[in-house]
Amino acid sequence: MHEWQGRHWRKRIAREEAEEKLRKAEDAARDTIAEAERAKDMLKKGPGIQPVSWPTPEEYARTLKARQYQEGDFNFAVAGLSGSGKSFLVNPFRGILDRNTKAAATGITETTSVIGRYPDPNPDHPFIWYDIPGADTLKVSDWEYFNQQGLYVFDVILILFDNRFTATDITILRNCAHWNIPSFIVRSKSDQYIQNLEKGLKEAVEEEVIDTDERRVQLEGIPKAALEEYTTKTRRSVKENLLAADLQNQRVYLISSAAVRSLIRGVATGVLRYLDEEDLITDIVKAVKERRFPTGSQHSPPVA
Repeated sequence: MHEWQGRHWRKRIAREEAEEKLRKAEDAARDTIAEAERAKDMLKKGPGIQPVSWPTPEEYARTLKARQYQEGDFNFAVAGLSGSGKSFLVNPFRGILDRNTKAAATGITETTSVIGRYPDPNPDHPFIWYDIPGADTLKVSDWEYFNQQGLYVFDVILILFDNRFTATDITILRNCAHWNIPSFIVRSKSDQYIQNLEKGLKEAVEEEVIDTDERRVQLEGIPKAALEEYTTKTRRSVKENLLAADLQNQRVYLISSAAVRSLIRGVATGVLRYLDEEDLITDIVKAVKERRFPTGSQHSPPVA
């Protein structure tokens, strides 16, 4: 996991990175009036159409201050409905257990409207993770959610869903495209869902298959069958939702928090089921590098 060693990155980013953010905000602000007019037209056409608006430079600066933005840090937002497991993912990406004193609070039901800010416990890692309140816990419309939460200041946004893909998820993805922010669709608790599928398939085989040899063969094939069913249904659901929202299809990462934590710690074990966790970590690192240090840029991260 040497890709995550960020010891020298702060010095390479410094002031020009903050100036670039401000420049983008000022450029965006010049389009505010025209964008507002377009938004009004869209709203007249019907409530299902969600306009994209830009914050003013003042709003942008206030958001940076509220998020305790520091030059050289890499800021990652984890968004999704309450109960989708955001806190259970923030902690593994920081390589700590949920019961750790520095861990993000976890629970069955999310009730807070406050954004949680959680730096990596290793001071050499300039990574800040943010637990974004679910839209269902706030009195705000789907299309206002992105700006109200200040999601435009983050380097990467993870859209985490449990078993539902919502209008808010679509809104976040659409705004990420407008802001050129890398977004990742993540389905958590995948190990639990696959285990439940395996249990159901096993019960069906044991009840319906009489022949001993045939039963043994089918039981041996259950893990593969459960994984294929879970993977196929999840990816089909995401693809259909994106198509319906007129968004480009993108990969959905199937993960479990335990597997993420073990990879971040560098202690992969045969006991856990690994799915897309390693790909997700690798792709996040690649995306943030490409966004901060575009090809041809004079400022590139040092090779670890």
